[in-house]
Amino acid sequence: MKRFGAIYLGLLVLTAPTAYAYEAVRLDSFSDAVHHWQNRHGKDYVRYSDDQIVEIADNILLYQRQNGGWIENQDPARKLNAQEIAAITAQKSDPRVSFDNRNIYAQIEYLMAVYDQTKSDKYRTAAMKGLEFTLSQQMPVCGGWPHTLPPSTDYHHKLTIADEVTSGNLRMLRKISLKQAPFTSIDEATRQTTEAALKRGDDCVLKLQIRQNGTLTGWAGQYDPVSLMPSKGRTFELPAIVSQETVAMLDYLMSIDHPTPQQIAAIEGAVNWLKRSEIKGYALKTIPLDPPVKYDYHTATFDRELVADDKAPPLWARFYDLTDNSVVLANRDGVRVKTYADIHPERRSGYSWYGDWPQRLIEVEYPAWKARHSVR
Repeated sequence: MKRFGAIYLGLLVLTAPTAYAYEAVRLDSFSDAVHHWQNRHGKDYVRYSDDQIVEIADNILLYQRQNGGWIENQDPARKLNAQEIAAITAQKSDPRVSFDNRNIYAQIEYLMAVYDQTKSDKYRTAAMKGLEFTLSQQMPVCGGWPHTLPPSTDYHHKLTIADEVTSGNLRMLRKISLKQAPFTSIDEATRQTTEAALKRGDDCVLKLQIRQNGTLTGWAGQYDPVSLMPSKGRTFELPAIVSQETVAMLDYLMSIDHPTPQQIAAIEGAVNWLKRSEIKGYALKTIPLDPPVKYDYHTATFDRELVADDKAPPLWARFYDLTDNSVVLANRDGVRVKTYADIHPERRSGYSWYGDWPQRLIEVEYPAWKARHSVR
């Protein structure tokens, strides 16, 4: 009996449920959303660790709306209490969703990565619902995507380049069309549908590149969805060529393994424009504020001013005039101003009007891309 008892206990051990240890799925794609969440709500809350992928994925399922999309600026790793879960559940029928701040495609990729490890169909089903929604929202006139649906401001409906709305979706579609991880399990019909959408989007990107006197430059942040003319975003974001968004679009184009001659020309034209648009002899000086100043959307702990500095590193404006390439600056009233000092302190501290966004691309990434593709 002792022998049989030992065997029975051994079988119990072998058949007892075990806790699965999963590899962490990177949350980098949500960094913008987390940043915005913490700007509004602070950092004093409990988060799941990166390897708690089931808990994070279940949060993403909870946040998904019935139409397949997600609202923006949520931290998917935040531990939710019962009241928060009930409130989010009650909003599932709300159709408002957004591609802003690298949203929706981030959730789709995360869910597919979790499906790859867990093989739980609920994650794949939710991801495919998100993909179906994404494909349904590709614009018919030109294959980009809107900012937010349904639109509640005068820029939500516009074809959006800003915050990698269009390039981020295209990057995901390219992974799917090539069946790259985490999309290796995609069926052929979905792959073909995605590939067709990718081609429309890539063609659209080339069509939207702005020319000055016939010379290729960069991209605007938003475009009218019918005329495809550069258009304003928020009131202080006037129609302009945007250096930061151009860098993001170049990052997408340079990730293509076999670029077409037209894509190569677009890359070279945009990089040359960035080189021409560099501002020399000026630096941004940060001035601490004590006490901090509380605004509606952020608390300012500093102000900034643009100062002459012959030894300053390269600097770029965020916005450049569509015609003469002069720097474009504005306040929340939508009125263009001449100098950085004319911008209200709330916008100087709460928005990046100048930065070094193109520097690494020009000095490191573009030369590496040229060598990789034997471009002179």
